[in-house]
Amino acid sequence: MDLQLTGRSAVVTGASKGIGLAVTRALVDEGAHVVAGARTLSRELDALVHAGGVDFFAVDLSTPDGPAALIEHARASGDIDVLVNNVGAVAPRLDGILGVTDAEWQSSLDLTLLAAVRTIRAAVPALEQAGGGSIVTISSVNAVLPDPLVVDYSAAKAALTNYCKSLSKVVGASGIRVNTISPGPVETALWLGEHGVAQTVSGAGGGTPAQIAAAAAAQAVTGRFTRPEEVADLVLVLSSGRFANITGADFRIDGGLIQTL
Repeated sequence: MDLQLTGRSAVVTGASKGIGLAVTRALVDEGAHVVAGARTLSRELDALVHAGGVDFFAVDLSTPDGPAALIEHARASGDIDVLVNNVGAVAPRLDGILGVTDAEWQSSLDLTLLAAVRTIRAAVPALEQAGGGSIVTISSVNAVLPDPLVVDYSAAKAALTNYCKSLSKVVGASGIRVNTISPGPVETALWLGEHGVAQTVSGAGGGTPAQIAAAAAAQAVTGRFTRPEEVADLVLVLSSGRFANITGADFRIDGGLIQTL
């Protein structure tokens, strides 16, 4: 199926690794040009830049001015057709809900919620100028599955999903579609890497990192984590004009982890 993404211009946040890197690679493979925003240029993203089709922009998206700077850089090259909000971070709160400090709450809100809000606010005029487009935001199953271990992350993702649904009602008439994707655990460094969830919980005496990851995977009907490429493929579908009447929707990709409607 031709997803009609050849020649389209996309912006991807948190593009240097994990889901963001997979999304960037998938968009390029479909013929899109990607402006990739991240704090640092990873080896994998650098390879995509050198292969063509990717323009890297170093930016701290947790700052008030970072998102607008990214969009301004992207607009300098022309229209924006697709925005993928992926940047975010999670830190297990081993001291419990009451131990989460104001600074930790603010850090989660800045990167996981406000980075997307600010990027969208800057990008909507560009999408309108282009005659419409697609905004795809990576949320999480934790938006509807509150977890005390990641309480601030869960709250930020819930707010993000709610915001995107509200936004879809406002910009739909301009031809801009807004959808969210809610993965369960994904095979990325956020979960499986150094200082990731599995290692952090393991350090608190919960078992080895491999045991922590295996227990999390076992909660899914499929018995495994989602692969970043699977999330990226869903982003491609939601970015494509072939699915132009899908908006205001959330797409869960969690291997059946959430078993309610």
